[in-house]
Amino acid sequence: MFKNIKEILKSIVSSRLFILTIVFGIMFAVLIQRIFQLQIVNGNTYLENFTLKIKKEKTIPSTRGKIYDRNGEVLAYNELAYAVTIEDNGNYSSTKEKNKALNDIIYQLINIIEANGDDIINDFNIVMDGSGNYSYTVSDTQLLRFLADIYGKANVEDIGENADNSASEVIEYLRGEKKYDIGDNYTNEEALKIITIRFAMSANSYQKYLATTVATDVSDETVAVVMENEDVLQGVSIEEGSIRRYVDSEYFAHIIGYTGKASQEELDSLKKENDSYKQTDVVGKSGIEKYMETQLQGTKGTEQVYVDNLGKVIETDSKTEPIAGNNVQLTIDKDLQEAVYKIIEQKLAGILVSKIQNIKEYVPTSNASASDIIIPIDDVYFALIDNNVIDINHFSNENASATESAVYSKYENKKASVIASIAEQLTGSNSQAYKNLSDEMKVYVSYLVTFLTDNGIMLKSSIDTDDDTYKAWKNETISLKDYLSYAISKNWIDITKIDVEKRYADTNEIFNSLIAYVEKSLTSNAEFDKKLYKYMIKENILSGQEICLMLFDQGILKAEDTTTPSLAISAAGGAYKFIVSKIEDLEITPAQLALWPCSGSCVVTDVNTGEVLACVTYPSYDNNKFANSIDADYYNKLLNDKSYPLLNRATQQKTAPGSTFKMVTATAGLEEGVISTTEQIDDLGVFTKVEQPPKAPKCWKYTSSHMTHGKINVSEALRDSCNYFFYEVGWRLSLTSSDQYSSQTGLDKLREYATKYGLSETSGIEITESEPQITDEDSIRSSIGQGTNNFTNVQLSKYVTTVANSGTCYNLTLLDKLIDSNGNVIEDYQPTVYNTLDDIKSSTWTSIHEGMRMVVENLGAFKGIELPVAGKTGTAQEVTTKPNHALFVSYAPYDNPEVAITVQIPNGYSSTSAAEVGRDVVKYYFNLTDDSEVITGKAEELDSYVAGD
Repeated sequence: MFKNIKEILKSIVSSRLFILTIVFGIMFAVLIQRIFQLQIVNGNTYLENFTLKIKKEKTIPSTRGKIYDRNGEVLAYNELAYAVTIEDNGNYSSTKEKNKALNDIIYQLINIIEANGDDIINDFNIVMDGSGNYSYTVSDTQLLRFLADIYGKANVEDIGENADNSASEVIEYLRGEKKYDIGDNYTNEEALKIITIRFAMSANSYQKYLATTVATDVSDETVAVVMENEDVLQGVSIEEGSIRRYVDSEYFAHIIGYTGKASQEELDSLKKENDSYKQTDVVGKSGIEKYMETQLQGTKGTEQVYVDNLGKVIETDSKTEPIAGNNVQLTIDKDLQEAVYKIIEQKLAGILVSKIQNIKEYVPTSNASASDIIIPIDDVYFALIDNNVIDINHFSNENASATESAVYSKYENKKASVIASIAEQLTGSNSQAYKNLSDEMKVYVSYLVTFLTDNGIMLKSSIDTDDDTYKAWKNETISLKDYLSYAISKNWIDITKIDVEKRYADTNEIFNSLIAYVEKSLTSNAEFDKKLYKYMIKENILSGQEICLMLFDQGILKAEDTTTPSLAISAAGGAYKFIVSKIEDLEITPAQLALWPCSGSCVVTDVNTGEVLACVTYPSYDNNKFANSIDADYYNKLLNDKSYPLLNRATQQKTAPGSTFKMVTATAGLEEGVISTTEQIDDLGVFTKVEQPPKAPKCWKYTSSHMTHGKINVSEALRDSCNYFFYEVGWRLSLTSSDQYSSQTGLDKLREYATKYGLSETSGIEITESEPQITDEDSIRSSIGQGTNNFTNVQLSKYVTTVANSGTCYNLTLLDKLIDSNGNVIEDYQPTVYNTLDDIKSSTWTSIHEGMRMVVENLGAFKGIELPVAGKTGTAQEVTTKPNHALFVSYAPYDNPEVAITVQIPNGYSSTSAAEVGRDVVKYYFNLTDDSEVITGKAEELDSYVAGD
């Protein structure tokens, strides 16, 4: 008997048993190799023919339901498409080996996809800006959620010091050895693309056999190349699926919205309704797509399959077919929606053309008003650069045109000169107080301080605003050098974000590091560059001719075959006339220029149902670029577009209602008995019954000639939009039982009637909408729509729809029917009533309707229109340095209302502009003329008549 293990081992080694063990071990290894056919690829061991089977349940996505307009025209549908996917199914001996293999495969895959004209999914929240720097595409809570995901934190509260990390710091972290280990052999742009895919894979927790989509809707060429190289592209495959398509997307993007991968917050919310939702699901992110998500989504199918060790299906066990989502029919009329969009664009172009003059700068006179603002042609030239229509980064490319190269050379000289001047202000002995700088240098210096603050170098929270030196800076009496030096001494500068060599550097060392940081930052800063180009235009270093030529060079404008760009510009009469002609022809659009005005909205409703027939926002965007996943580059471009195309102007932009609010005041006055339908009030011009700082309010007609409207009744006051009349009504509504003036008493009455008209709540429309604001100060001025009144266009539409039908206040709706995939109606949506104004006297309605009819009869825009229309103009001033907002609310026909039409043109100068849009919508809707006379594709000239508001 062996007494211990040691003796046993000794016996084995000394006997034939050891030799037999080795022999059988080798034979067993050979047998295993033959069974599994081990294959060596790139130093990694893979199983070629895995005879064992792994059972797996695959989800079969359902087909998302379609979205139609009221007439059955399809607006959104799914289309068969191929996608490129990648799985982490390799066997690696180490994390370093895994990172290298994955990065190499992903890099090869990206090159294949892009070589065939396709794009990888780019929904990472970091992009490269025009200066080649990394920047975020999200902010606030979205950014914190993103950073929490980056650093593996479940809650944003756990991010800690990483919450302040810049986009560059995030990339540096992800590129490092502790994460994806992306070496220096990749460029910054290549590294970002690899990170985008690696991060998407990490969102799947690198689950075996769970694919991550790299590109969707790829070409047949990409499909062929990927399939040919599947043996070397470990884990990469082609999958058949579908992609969401939007028809005529720019007209409907703000209504329909778009789909995308579900966020954790969205997933948590959706799971409460349907626990089948998964992290990889594509869901509605905004608009109707989001509101009707659970109806459009459908029911997934399942498939029980067996896969080999590489995740490839080798056998199907059972299958449950998916059920298609339901279809949604909207109340929107597709043709009307598109027509109104074009009408708005034409009118905006017409306003711009009427205001552009061949001058370098507009200097207002002492008595100039907002309606007198002129657009200098230099502002138009610069707008093309400022709003990224002309790509200034292309000027330095190898394939830049001769004009672009010449402009770039001038720019480099200008930049060197300006940076030298800034350096002199920071280091020179003759640094000047801010107030003594030239206007141009003030722009650069102001930008520099803003830049330092926005980038966290200047610690806004640490600055003592009561400090004498800070006050001196704000009062412009000290130099930038003195201010920054003092800021360093007071620890208002975060030295950790600049290259300070020593931990305990003195003030001079910190200051020198700050200067070096500034100079380095300004050499690659797109916003600073744009300021340089602005002054190059002002100083005639960059000419209008060169601007026009570069529009051709970059393909923004197309030259006719029979002429060259230079001849085309000369034939037009020079750069000024050429640019104006292109705006007239809408080859350069108001949205591209992003000057005032560049936007507008219009809502058309059925006054008898509250159904929305058109809900138009200009400008818009292509939601096809957001289908399934957001294209981060395109999204970043939209974020930096100064016309703000992502903003739904109809539902989210609030403005003061101006004189369109006067029907509320008229209703309150008549129903509270402070005026009668026949009483006349004498317009005295200036309202002096109550002291109203800063100065007594006056009627718009009371100018230097002291003209007034004389004695008028309420209907005539609406016709003339007489401010004095409604000041008087507001004052009477503010009198207490003891005949004492109380602004709050008047405000309470105005709120009561505004609420009856639905203005205290959102309109009821099923997409995102800003909250309304009924005035809470100054009952006198509030009676004409000023004070703090603020409403969206769709909220004004709810109000005027109620006026049009004499008292039924509907919750507006975009939904008509819900239909299953077989065409059966599941639900026929019926309008709901928010409120009924049953207690309003018929005489009150008659007075308001007659007044609104007389408004339109007096408008030059409606001369010759046989169909009777009623409406009210409104002009709302925000600041004197910008054109006023233009508004028009209306309904037609006057004697038997069918539709209500509301128009808002932010910074549209005069309400007449909005009224002309309303007129053209009436013409189109009621077929009063050929469509070609309304939709001309040209800038619409303005009527000479200016309405008084």
